[in-house]
Amino acid sequence: MSRPSDTHSIEQTRPASDCDIAYVGYRQSGQAIVEKRPGQERLTPERSLALVNHSPSGFEWGYGGSGPAQLALALLLDYTDDEAFALDHYQAFKTEVVSQLDCAGSGERWRLTGPEIDAVLHETPGEPVAPSI
Repeated sequence: MSRPSDTHSIEQTRPASDCDIAYVGYRQSGQAIVEKRPGQERLTPERSLALVNHSPSGFEWGYGGSGPAQLALALLLDYTDDEAFALDHYQAFKTEVVSQLDCAGSGERWRLTGPEIDAVLHETPGEPVAPSI
């Protein structure tokens, strides 16, 4: 993912306190759940669905389909609070991050931190970034 362009850089869109933010995904009764921590606030698809309707049935991860696209958009929208930035970058974020998230079993979880999101958003072209999830 290339460095964000001039008018919509990540530095302009996120508060400094986002270093403490982490998103955690898991399955509960077969449903994909994503929480924003601290606080265990549940991330829902509604806000991202208002921009692009990829998956009205909810989030997914671990592959490159519509559920992961909805999650990628929702994560960037929540993290940056910038609709234009999220729309410009969510497909690449889906490919590079969300499609790689993994937790198949009932007790398994993935975790994505603010600094890991920043690292992906700040990578230079041709420089792979693998988040420690």
